[in-house]
Amino acid sequence: MTDPIADMLTRIRNAIIAGQKETVVEPASKFKMAILDVLKREGYIEGYRVEGEGVKKRIRVAIKYHRGRPVIRHIEKVSKPGRRVYVGVEEIPKVYNGLGIAILSTSKGVLSDREARRLRVGGELIAKVF
Repeated sequence: MTDPIADMLTRIRNAIIAGQKETVVEPASKFKMAILDVLKREGYIEGYRVEGEGVKKRIRVAIKYHRGRPVIRHIEKVSKPGRRVYVGVEEIPKVYNGLGIAILSTSKGVLSDREARRLRVGGELIAKVF
């Protein structure tokens, strides 16, 4: 697998399309958990838990629904292995006119666009969610 983050986002997207309450992401990594932390903080997922031990760890992600509709309407990977996308603090995009979030990997950790603007840091634009 060349892009495990894109795989995780695709699994979440597919679970939403299928109407599932949760999905499993394998293998677990700290970077994936940091992205899921941002999604949980911003209210896009119910939460997640790590299962298994050693190299067999996996993440079970609970999808959030509101009145029967998924909270995440669109989720896409921006920076890819073949084309990394870096933005300065002034270039951080507003997703869906501020209703969505951009997820960035910065020197201060994985942050949402609002947190990155508040801390005045730029970084790699990982994904857009609304």
